[in-house]
This record gives sequence, C-alpha cells and structure tokens, in this order.
Amino acid sequence: MNLTVRDVCGLLNVPEKTVYRWIGQGILPANRVEDQYRFNRAELLEWATARGITIAADLFEEPESAAPLPGLAEALQAGGIIHGLRGTDKASVLQAMVEHLRVPEELDREFLLHILLARENLQSTGIGEGVAIPHVRNPIVLHVPRPIVTLCFLDQPVDFAALDGKPVHALFSLICPTVRAHLALLSRLSFALQDERFKRAIAERGSATEVLAEARRAEHRLGQAHETRGRIG
Repeated sequence: MNLTVRDVCGLLNVPEKTVYRWIGQGILPANRVEDQYRFNRAELLEWATARGITIAADLFEEPESAAPLPGLAEALQAGGIIHGLRGTDKASVLQAMVEHLRVPEELDREFLLHILLARENLQSTGIGEGVAIPHVRNPIVLHVPRPIVTLCFLDQPVDFAALDGKPVHALFSLICPTVRAHLALLSRLSFALQDERFKRAIAERGSATEVLAEARRAEHRLGQAHETRGRIG
C-alpha cells in the first residue's frame, strides 16, 4: 500500500512541512513517483517505531486476503534453526542473530538491529523459561518474499531481564511481509510454546529435524482445537 504525504501527515499527526523537511534531510524513507512522494506502509511503520513516534491505528489495518497464512513449521524451515549463536549480552546476541537472518541482501541489517534494540530498551522480549521473541513494539514487516521464523540457540545463556529472572537460551525472530502474517505466526508460536513436547525440544536444544517435527505436531493440535470449537459453536 503506497501512502501519500497527506496520509503520512494524518498517521503521524505532523504538518506537511515537517514531512517534507524529513524527506529533504534524508531521514524519512520515500519514493518519488511522477513528481509526487509515495511511502511504503511497512517502512513507515518501522521508521516511526524506531523513533518512538506515535502512530495512528489506521496504519495497522491489514486488508483481508484469500492467500493462505504460513504454518509455523514452514516458516521455521524457511528461516532456519541455528545452534551455537555467540554473544555475551543482549546486544551482541541480537547482532549475531540479525547477521544470520535469511533476508534479502538489500535489507538494512543495521537498521533492523536498531529497532530491535529500541524495543528491548522499552521492555524485555524475554517471555520466560529461557525463551525470547525479539520484535519491535508494533508488528515488524519487511520486504521479504515470504514469512520466516528464525530460531537461534545461544552458545551460552544471556540475561534478557525476563520476568521470571531466567537467562535466555533461545531466540525466535519473526520477519513477515504483512501484519496479518506476523500476527498469525505469533499466535501459532505462542500456542506451540504452551505445548510440553515442543517446549522440551527447545529446552533441550533439539536438532532442526526434532524441532520441526514438534512444530508440525503442535500445529496439528491447534487445528484440531479449532475444529472442536467450530463444532461446539
């Protein structure tokens, strides 16, 4: 979805002269189309989030699509499962994770790291039991051909200031082309992390084959739960 200057003014609640000043300074990502500026919704979301700018809720509306949503196992297979990720603190392990992401070469990894660290400064993404799901405050969407989930097992546990006080040994990173896909994958991952066998595979730093098998099994359980609720309803 391409946004106009007027759209951006409304979404960020700033006057047009501010938007044009940001463009002129090279601060705000914009594309010039037929002598008019156009803005990518995903890029605007990332840009505003990294700078702590309040965003209107309209930016998060995702048009309905008939395209099937990705499965967790499928996205994990696309993103990869990495063992022995090195780092001594939160910043260094996030940097190492970003360097391993299977994303297009033109993606600005330094900027991605910046917005991930900005989110951590607001509140830890450590969800407990040694797991963290690094993400920005609002769903992160990037120019990728398909949704990916990357699982990184750390070489040594790192303090993420998680609520349960336990150091983190596993990072899940979600990178998606749409907000809809991001939320769908996050929901599937949240369900899987409540599944005892999937949690055990993560706690024991299972092989890629083991983790993918447990992800598929957990998703199958999720499908069965949806079918049961549908019959009851």
